[in-house]
Amino acid sequence: MEVTVIGTGYVGLVAGSCLAVAGNRVTCADVDEARIRRLNSGEVPIYEPGLEALIAENLAAGRLRFTTDAAEGIRTAEVVFIAVGTPPGEDGFADLDFVRAAAGTIGEHLRPHAVVVTKSTVPVGTNEIVRAEIARRTDVPFYMCANPEFLKEGDAVADFMYPDRVVCGVDADRARERMTELYEPFRRSGNPLIFMDIPSAELTKYAANAMLAARISLMNQFAELCERTGADIERVRRGIGSDPRIGPAFLYAGAGYGGSCLPKDVQALIRSAAERDLDLDILRAVNETNDRQKTLLVRKIRRRFGEDLSGRRFALWGLAFKPRTDDMRAAPSRAIVAALRERGASIVAHDPVAMDPARDVYLGDEVEYGADEYETLDGADALVLATEWLQYRRPDWAAVGERLARRIVFDGRNLFDPERMAELGFEYYSIGRRQIGPEVVA
Repeated sequence: MEVTVIGTGYVGLVAGSCLAVAGNRVTCADVDEARIRRLNSGEVPIYEPGLEALIAENLAAGRLRFTTDAAEGIRTAEVVFIAVGTPPGEDGFADLDFVRAAAGTIGEHLRPHAVVVTKSTVPVGTNEIVRAEIARRTDVPFYMCANPEFLKEGDAVADFMYPDRVVCGVDADRARERMTELYEPFRRSGNPLIFMDIPSAELTKYAANAMLAARISLMNQFAELCERTGADIERVRRGIGSDPRIGPAFLYAGAGYGGSCLPKDVQALIRSAAERDLDLDILRAVNETNDRQKTLLVRKIRRRFGEDLSGRRFALWGLAFKPRTDDMRAAPSRAIVAALRERGASIVAHDPVAMDPARDVYLGDEVEYGADEYETLDGADALVLATEWLQYRRPDWAAVGERLARRIVFDGRNLFDPERMAELGFEYYSIGRRQIGPEVVA
């Protein structure tokens, strides 16, 4: 099948590359000339395990190409995906400018009976906006499909190749037939291809992310209660996670959620509901809890060292919002760095893949960087762990203790056992568990 993907961001690159593996002829288009040059030379501008090899394989086989000329790909495409960004606007609502621009270009060049698929995360009603933008520019018949993505950064290729479900909102049998044909190679395990109306498909993506965000924020509130009552959030997690009605996923207390999806989708859903005179007060609480959680470690640091952190130096392990990605959008590390810097502290950081993106975020001497995680420790007053990368999970504690100026650890991901840390002679402050130190953080 001839497929064109508008947008070569995270979703567009993964979708285009995976669809090409299945034998489709895929054109990925973007207005960013520099980005397209990099992609055509085999350089992938994002970090996602397995994606670089997949792109190289498809380029070599002639199944995938990158271009700034979207019109060329649209003219021949049987299916056109819109996979452009929908960043949050100042009011929290999803900014649809890129979606509208893509729809306008599609309308000027669309072949008859093509299916236009919104892969971008968009509020309910956006497909009707896209339909109207296209219809203003063409008289040819076409069909719409809302096909939200459920890709986890760090596992996106596997998620697309072996999906647990594919959701498609369609408006005609032709769209249903095309999407069935397109996704059939990825459903050999029998996982469902779920068809529904377009508004339901649009809302499904937001509802899924809102549910996940709510679980995280609720666990973080339970963690705060644990610290005040002497309970242990890890034991609570195992207790409730074994209930099949609840399950274990997304029940880990920590320094808050980040990334490109959960924060902006929760805010967009709140804003979208407000425009319809509906107050999603539970989701507002989820969002507010997460904002507070991102600076919880800094509040613990202030209790230990005082409000004025001038002259204090902190080693920060982890910059990306989660392991296996270099994405720093809404990462808890950013809130931690900002709050520490505001109080006069200096930070030296390490991340296995996100240090180059971090240099685009932080200017000049805002943050120093260690060649490895141990180099960050030299002379630091404490270690602050923000991202649970695998290489941080079993450190050489003798080396850590020798290089730190003080044997103090603030663990935002509950990676280490409090009793073991006490045996090793560390002050240890984590989330929702016993605090090991001279001052019990309540």
